[in-house]
Amino acid sequence: MLIHLNDVLSCEEKTISRAIDLEMDSFDSDLGSFPFIKKEPVELTITNLGEEKLRIEAETAFTAAVPCDRCLEEVEISLELAISKEVDMKQTAEGRIEDLDETDFVIGYNLDVDKLVYSEILVNWPMKTLCREDCKGICRKCGTNLNHSSCSCDTVELDPRMAVIAEIFKNSN
Repeated sequence: MLIHLNDVLSCEEKTISRAIDLEMDSFDSDLGSFPFIKKEPVELTITNLGEEKLRIEAETAFTAAVPCDRCLEEVEISLELAISKEVDMKQTAEGRIEDLDETDFVIGYNLDVDKLVYSEILVNWPMKTLCREDCKGICRKCGTNLNHSSCSCDTVELDPRMAVIAEIFKNSN
């Protein structure tokens, strides 16, 4: 959703507050698409700091369905986001790039709330997701979820550098 910033820029120290519903229904990245099970509105506050500088503050929370990294069962991940950014509206897009300012959520005089939240989700996304700490994962050979049952697959893995020696012993019998 786009929020027009002209209103807050019209007067120094002006503040606007709004509750905005997120338009995105899932978090889509190179890792995959993770649907939101539950999402709260974004509590957005924009304050004019003077000299065409804005402080953008936002809070939201959501729960997403993410597969466990070991057994692939769906896990509910909850994230609470508290965002606080300062944006200099006098700066051009090229100037922001030169200053390494990553404000791609401000387009002209509009604030893209979904892009703001997306970039914060990307930074706060967990590195590893497990259904439980002692998750056993799945069998590499038959695909059985080892949390629910065991399988009769041979789990001995030999060092691949010793494969030639193991082959010699197997042929000598």
